[in-house]
Amino acid sequence: MTTSSRRIVHLAVLLRLLSFPAHAQDSAAGRLLSERLPLFTYDRRADFALEEKAVSDRDGVSVRDVSFVAVPGQPDGRVAAYLVIPGPRVQRPYAGVLWVHWLGEPTTTNRTEFLDEAVALARRGVVSVLPDAMWAKPRWYPSRVLEEDYANSIRQVVALCRAMDLLLSQPDIDPSRVGFVAHDYGAMYGTMAVAVHPGVRTCVWIAPTASLTDWAFFSKKPAAMEVYLEQNRVLELKDYLHATTGVSTFTQFAGHDEYVSAETAGEFFAAVNEPKQTRRYEAAGHEMTSPPTIREDRTAWLVRELGLGQN
Repeated sequence: MTTSSRRIVHLAVLLRLLSFPAHAQDSAAGRLLSERLPLFTYDRRADFALEEKAVSDRDGVSVRDVSFVAVPGQPDGRVAAYLVIPGPRVQRPYAGVLWVHWLGEPTTTNRTEFLDEAVALARRGVVSVLPDAMWAKPRWYPSRVLEEDYANSIRQVVALCRAMDLLLSQPDIDPSRVGFVAHDYGAMYGTMAVAVHPGVRTCVWIAPTASLTDWAFFSKKPAAMEVYLEQNRVLELKDYLHATTGVSTFTQFAGHDEYVSAETAGEFFAAVNEPKQTRRYEAAGHEMTSPPTIREDRTAWLVRELGLGQN
């Protein structure tokens, strides 16, 4: 890293600390976050190198199939995303939402999971970015090298912060009306991204577990478990949830979730600061695709918190 680049990332850390609420900086959680911010520094001025593969029109909503450099300076740092733009008749300025998918069914373990919702909200004045996460790669979970989880997790958080930067760079965005919606792993990495990026007003977290280590060892274990746990301790999600203030949060959990127990859901929600709400859908499974009230509640939350118009 050049001296100039170091100055840029150090300035980004300083700006993030200055934007962090004073009362949170004085708390143990705020101090802990300030210590961890350097893990996620990156060149905020790095070019997105946005490339457009195709554009489609969905009843006046523009869906752009793009890719961008999500991890500056990395040879494999480019990711695919959808950029969803309201039609010309929709009132400006726009709100913005970043959507991050789950690890689940192959057909939706990618940027398509929330595409229909993003298109629907575009008609209410929302610009959306929907990136692929690292778990969109086929067989990502069983192919992981556990000793690389720490570095890959940090890269993923940086990639989500860069996706937020891309969203905020879009024309006519109101930076005070930006949301983050994510499911499963998307929600878990999202909690860290929201803690270290100052641009989010409201979040919807769908079926997350309370710690990355809850799901780390289903198929294999690291050669040195104690070393793994110690290295990844700085990525404990509850620390980032405790440190995030001034962000409204809605959590959605399933009544029949084989991966997230009611106790774990309660543990996650307890770590979230006010203002917050939660709902448990008794008939739902971890995929959270039904009943329809799951999506309806999510939409209602975003409409209220982001001040959206009607269809």
